[in-house]
Amino acid sequence: MNTPSMTPLTPVLAPDCLLTLALPRALEEEVLDALMAHPELAVGFTVLHGQGMGAHVELASAMERVQGRARRVLVQVALSQTRLPALIDTLSVALENPRITYWVVPLLAFGRLGVAR
Repeated sequence: MNTPSMTPLTPVLAPDCLLTLALPRALEEEVLDALMAHPELAVGFTVLHGQGMGAHVELASAMERVQGRARRVLVQVALSQTRLPALIDTLSVALENPRITYWVVPLLAFGRLGVAR
């Protein structure tokens, strides 16, 4: 018996780079909403809470000014470099905000440990 092969509407390309967005915690939901609105560009992502320091980091609260560091959210997206320009452009339009910074690094390997059940 032959069964038709199923092909996804948008082929999943192997991730070969890691986009990291760094933003104030107050913008977390807005950024996550923007990413979730474009699953064809960002299949999934990781959210980490951290702290930012440096000359360009805005210290919003009295505690941050005393500590000298700002509460930040890091959002990491593993994706194919071919999708990166479209994602950056989409986020730039949706989130035009100079307090959101990003960087991209090569992703040497990406996979899962074990077999999905």
